[in-house]
Amino acid sequence: MSNLDLALSVGLGIGLAAATGFRLFLPMLILSVAAYTGHANLNEGFAWLGTPAAIIMLGTAAIAEIAAFYVPGVDNLLDTVATPAAVVAGTIVSAAVMTDLPPMVKWTAAIIAGGGIAGITQGLTAMLRAKSTIFTGGLGNSAVATAELGSASLISLLALAAPLAALGLIILLGWLAFRLLRGTAQRPHRPNEQ
Repeated sequence: MSNLDLALSVGLGIGLAAATGFRLFLPMLILSVAAYTGHANLNEGFAWLGTPAAIIMLGTAAIAEIAAFYVPGVDNLLDTVATPAAVVAGTIVSAAVMTDLPPMVKWTAAIIAGGGIAGITQGLTAMLRAKSTIFTGGLGNSAVATAELGSASLISLLALAAPLAALGLIILLGWLAFRLLRGTAQRPHRPNEQ
């Protein structure tokens, strides 16, 4: 495996992992369809992801997850469950696409990079949704859910087509989310306050 192939494989894994931080099942569904149609290579132990049964299962789960994030109150509850689940899903999709790597390297990269970026992405979106709930009484949460859905779709597809570009987009979105969170956490300084 060349260095470029290795970078693309790792980039694809990290890109899909980041997308699972936005939505757990949609990136897995996109990977499943890509594997079934021959547009993605999977490690031997993950061949089940490219089967019609996996597509049906992940498609049903993705639709239910997408719909649930548009229900006020349920979306915040789902964030509590989705945060640890995103780490697991990010690790799985990373390991599934990091082909031709020694097992120790693959699993180390999948757990640290894949699971880590999925957890960070999910944590940032959970904080954004919590801020939206506080500042808009939950009325703005559908905008957050729509942005997450669009981000999960875009990053998943981009990771399959251009993994390194997907990494750039992930960095940009993370920076924007951090700036938005930091901006809402800061309050203006009043001259009379000490």
